[in-house]
Amino acid sequence: MSDSNAIPVSAAGGIVFKYTDQKAEPEVLMILRNGVWDLPKGKLEKGERIEMCAVREVAEEVGSGIPAIVKKLGTTYHEYSEKQKRMGKTTHWYSMIFTQKENLHPQLEEGIEKIEWVEISGAKERAGYDNLKQILKKYWP
Repeated sequence: MSDSNAIPVSAAGGIVFKYTDQKAEPEVLMILRNGVWDLPKGKLEKGERIEMCAVREVAEEVGSGIPAIVKKLGTTYHEYSEKQKRMGKTTHWYSMIFTQKENLHPQLEEGIEKIEWVEISGAKERAGYDNLKQILKKYWP
């Protein structure tokens, strides 16, 4: 349900994926944020393009270099309360890859406790929010 009085917020994030030799389906990078399995994403900064926001947020949250965008997947929308105001966040999602080996580490100050590569079928089950499950299904039906 949408609240017409919600303050609009733009954000972007990524489904970072990789293939391993032994598996038919890709693995995606998931983060455990404040006890909930999530995908790396964050708010658009002033003057920033949405694509740059997506790769910057992924890099910041998992401690990597800038990933390469493969393609745009679509958007999700959800509402939440922040400082007693109703916010309506539209998140733009991209599939991405790392172009080199990365030594990943969680951005602890953002509440990210853990980072894991998860097979896509498991990621759809593990995702802590319905809108994440939807975008994961759009990436890999």
